[in-house]
Formats: sequence, C-alpha cells, structure tokens
Amino acid sequence: MLSPQSASLTDTLAAPRPANPSDLFWSFTWLALQGFGGVLAVVQRELVEKKRWMTNEAFVEDWAVAQVMPGPNVVNLSIMIGDRYFGWRGAFAALAGMLTLPLVLVLGLALVYAHWAAHPAVAGALRGMGAVAAGLIGGTGLKLAMALQKHPLGRLSSAAFALATFVAMAWLRVPLPWMLLVLGGSACVLTWRKIAP
Repeated sequence: MLSPQSASLTDTLAAPRPANPSDLFWSFTWLALQGFGGVLAVVQRELVEKKRWMTNEAFVEDWAVAQVMPGPNVVNLSIMIGDRYFGWRGAFAALAGMLTLPLVLVLGLALVYAHWAAHPAVAGALRGMGAVAAGLIGGTGLKLAMALQKHPLGRLSSAAFALATFVAMAWLRVPLPWMLLVLGGSACVLTWRKIAP
C-alpha cells in the first residue's frame, strides 16, 4: 500500500500537464485573448476545468500568491505555472504567451478607440461590458468559494475573512496595502497556527 506522500506524488505525476513550453505559450495566448477586462474567470475555467493542470484548491492558493506579488495577477500566475513545469523556459514561454499577441491587439484597438471614442455607442458598449465583467468575476468567486471548504481555517472563518475583505474594500474603501497587511496577514498567521505541528 502506498503512503499518503507516495500517493500524492503519483497523483501529481499522473495529472494532465502541458506537453512542452510551446503548449504553455499557446495556452496562455488563448487565455489572454479571451480575457479582455479581466481574465480570472477565463483562467480558472481553462486551467482547472478544461485542461485540468490544477485543482480548484491549488488554483486558489496560487492565485492568492499571484495577487500579493507586484505586477498583474495573471502574469504572475503564468510565470509561476510555467516555472513549475519547465523552469525558466516555461516561465518565459507562459509570459510571452500572455503578452505578445494581446499586446499587438491592444495597440490596434487603441488606434481604433482613439478614432471612435467620442461616439455614444462606444461608451454604451463599454458600460455594458463592465456589467458582464462584474458578473464573470462574481460567478468565478462563487466557484472558488467551494475550494475553501477544505481550507484549514474552515468555512466559517474563511467566510468571515471574505466578508471583512468585501466590507473593507467596497464600503470602507480601505487601501489594498492595508487590507493585505491586516486581513491577509491575519489569515496567514491563523492558517499557519492551524497547520503547524
């Protein structure tokens, strides 16, 4: 019979993974091209549900680290995932996938937008896209909340931290560095106390 560590290692090795750095490049290019206005929903669906390169729990953990690091969250995540599978070559391939083709498209769209920005239909379309983006983020948040059931703090404490974060961000307008320091630091310390031997 396999020990829990051996079973976990066997599961990790048997899990789907990118075939090569080129696979990472095209996968992250596809993610970036789908994610105008925010890619959290797209990244979670592609990496967890479709490609199965990560579990929901692993995605929540990696996303938390990516958010705390300086720079765009999804770019940080792409570098972490690329490095995990193929070292610096994978990190570079994933980063290039996130930035190359989308950069060309954004520059092209900027030229078009500069020409049509004053048109009322363009402003209305952008407001409509904002509502859809908010719905995507909310739906993804609910999906990711299920991963917190297995969190060491438990459902009640995790829900309390989520509610406190929402109140601090939406109503009290607390700056992000303070939220990360106070709420994020508290959650880290409490989690560490639960899992420390």
